[in-house]
Amino acid sequence: MGFLTPPPDLVFWLQNNFLEMILWILGGLLAGRAVNWAGAKITGRIDRTYQQTDALIRTEAAKHRHSLAQVITWVVIALIYVLVGIRVLQRLGFPITSLVAPATVLGAALGFGAQRIVQDILSGFFIITERQYGYGDVVQLAITGTANDAVGTVEDVTLRVTRVRSAEGEVITVPNGQIVKAVNLSKDWARAVIDVPVPPTADLAKVTELLKSVGQETHNDRHLAALLLDEPTVMGVESIEVDQVNLRVVARTLPGKQFEVGRELRARIAITLRRNGITVSPELSADRTVGSDL
Repeated sequence: MGFLTPPPDLVFWLQNNFLEMILWILGGLLAGRAVNWAGAKITGRIDRTYQQTDALIRTEAAKHRHSLAQVITWVVIALIYVLVGIRVLQRLGFPITSLVAPATVLGAALGFGAQRIVQDILSGFFIITERQYGYGDVVQLAITGTANDAVGTVEDVTLRVTRVRSAEGEVITVPNGQIVKAVNLSKDWARAVIDVPVPPTADLAKVTELLKSVGQETHNDRHLAALLLDEPTVMGVESIEVDQVNLRVVARTLPGKQFEVGRELRARIAITLRRNGITVSPELSADRTVGSDL
């Protein structure tokens, strides 16, 4: 039965290098979980601070801190895994210094094959540093190779991807390098634009007065007044068509609140015009909102 006795070198390796490898791997996993937990606590504290204040919107600084915390967490976890991988290779007997030349060749090869990943990471870096958008922003992203834009609320921003949840509840994951245009609909302030179609025979002066009264009524409403930056304005006739005339109403709102204000304004306009015997086209239900930077 002597042939079943393991070689002394193997026993020594199992007792020393193998055990150290296991400890490094377990330590790396625990450290990664700890960093992930700390990142979740930080972002959770940022969210609770926002929810416990009287602010109606998340500040730009809070959105940037939330996104930055997510990115830092992701980078630290990646570094931990890389360091653990290096230590494991060393315990397996791979001389790290001798891998410099092959790593250079491999890095050059991967550079050609992973250009898109590098592009994604660089794009994500500039998105974060330039504060183009952050967690909680309502965005419209134009993506290379697709006809439809990704529209929704930003739920996650990393150096590689941006995750957006649409109004239908779908989560859209977009590589940062494929974003050719980012429209932030909730930065600093926004605008609800409502085109009111009325028959060409309607008294435009009367319609204008009714729209102004709706704007004043909306601005005097306690709930809506907190969402408006100023009283909704009647811009006048926007377009003239064969069967209708479009009058435009514009309301400046807090970031991300243009949709709520727009829906309420359309409902009030439709009710007011119908009470005064003016037929409103179904096109009034169309949603047009604009976001803007200061």
